[in-house]
Amino acid sequence: MTDNPLPHADALKYEDWAGEMGARWLANLSGFESTIAPVGNALLAHAAYSPGERVLDIGCGGGATTLAIAQSVQPGGEVLGIDISPDLIAATTRRAAAAGIANARFLCADAASVTLPDGPYDRLFSRFGSMFFAEPIPAFANLRKLLKPGGRIDLAVWGPPQQNPWMLEGMAVARRHAELLAPVPRAPGPFAFEDLDYMREILDGAGFHGVDIIAAKGLLAVGGPGATPSQAQQFACNAMAFGQVLLDYPESVQQAAQADLVELFDQHHRAGEGVMMGYTAWLVSARA
Repeated sequence: MTDNPLPHADALKYEDWAGEMGARWLANLSGFESTIAPVGNALLAHAAYSPGERVLDIGCGGGATTLAIAQSVQPGGEVLGIDISPDLIAATTRRAAAAGIANARFLCADAASVTLPDGPYDRLFSRFGSMFFAEPIPAFANLRKLLKPGGRIDLAVWGPPQQNPWMLEGMAVARRHAELLAPVPRAPGPFAFEDLDYMREILDGAGFHGVDIIAAKGLLAVGGPGATPSQAQQFACNAMAFGQVLLDYPESVQQAAQADLVELFDQHHRAGEGVMMGYTAWLVSARA
């Protein structure tokens, strides 16, 4: 552990998706989307959309899942992507237009409180966009109001940190050089719903029923398929929250952390595949 002072000790307490974190996601969009694509693909397959359905994509980010849903619900269906980041919404609106996808729309709004005059919708989808609500039960109650009675919600949330070495091991390396806060159970953040009893408590409290949860496990490519250990390190430092904390330290500390991250990722590098590390996500379904 370094003895250097940490100017912003609460840097990992809250991720400002409406501002800095949303801008960081956009700046590293390809790396983010290709890294978590296995989970998004698993959730899309599990949701199994049909033509004609109207779908909400909550926390749509760069729009990859929104555009995939739009194609799945053709003909006659549509999808509305909602995200709190104006940067991401502007970018993904342009992305849909460039792809010629006319049945996808995007709205910059807080899903915890948004009202939609064209609702309710048939389905609701969220790939890692539901773990950051400050008051999750009221937020999920609002999501339920956006669905038709009996409408289905499908979520992907991260499992426990210990079952996500692709994040945990990088954080452990950074913690050798910087003061990082450990994940707080049930606090808003990536691991808010690692506890399945808590996930069920939230959904039950919000009025959902028929909760079903399955695990999606495997390997994902840190920084995207084919990334070298050095490229994975650059992605981790530029895109992940602990990288922002490292920026508060002297250059020598940052370089030492970067070298250790390259060493870590080299241990997991597979030729032709990339830096392959384990993940666990919960695929959660329920009815309004």
